[in-house]
Amino acid sequence: MEAKVCGATKRRIDNDQGAVIFMCPQCGKQEIVRSVFARKNAIKYHCSACNFTGPN
Repeated sequence: MEAKVCGATKRRIDNDQGAVIFMCPQCGKQEIVRSVFARKNAIKYHCSACNFTGPN
């Protein structure tokens, strides 16, 4: 199994309590991986399927 990596920071989220994985809120096709660091600092993420950028 491949380790999950935050799309914004490129950090592995293994044992990162508070990290999240969800489908793109706009298209629902791309998996978004967010580390705790990226979430706390509101670092933007990008969906490669529909070009959605968040957080808003």
